[in-house]
Amino acid sequence: MFTGIVTDVGAVTRLKQEGDLRARISCAYDPDGIDIGASIACNGCCLTVIERGEDMTPWFDVQISAESVSKTNIGDWRDGTRINLERALKLGDELGGHIVSGHVDGVAVVVSMTEEGDSTRVLFEAPGDLAKFIAPKGSVALNGTSLTVNEVDGNRFGVNFIPHTKLATNWGDTQVGDRINLEIDTLARYVARLQEWGN
Repeated sequence: MFTGIVTDVGAVTRLKQEGDLRARISCAYDPDGIDIGASIACNGCCLTVIERGEDMTPWFDVQISAESVSKTNIGDWRDGTRINLERALKLGDELGGHIVSGHVDGVAVVVSMTEEGDSTRVLFEAPGDLAKFIAPKGSVALNGTSLTVNEVDGNRFGVNFIPHTKLATNWGDTQVGDRINLEIDTLARYVARLQEWGN
């Protein structure tokens, strides 16, 4: 489990197709503190560490199934792509965002970006089957970042990014047309399922 509070911005330094896709991600984490088999959210995708080390900078390797590539924006990763990172939640950690599983539900697309004072208002378009789970003032995880929804209009929803968020994550790199990993709020998923069951 994660909170959607990004703790580092890593970078893809190697991609290799060897059955599954293997990615090497540089980071600022102490490699001695990363266990083999540990879960790290990489742009919101819960991935398993299979190797770790340190050259000029610390790094860890993850193996990514074709299923994960097909359901996320991992297929857009290239050498140098900056990745939002979050270590798995530990008992006693502060829950600063919302409960995030690291299981990406689909990919949203950036439709527009508008500067509003020091902040940036970003409009996203969600897949039709996921839009019903997104509510004004509700929570979503976008590229692993816990965010509050401002407004919803059909399949589209808006989010405001304050300067701190743009600096502490890879959101400062975002452009119109980018594909963004979307995880809907777990509570919304269960409420919708209960409503279906009752009908």
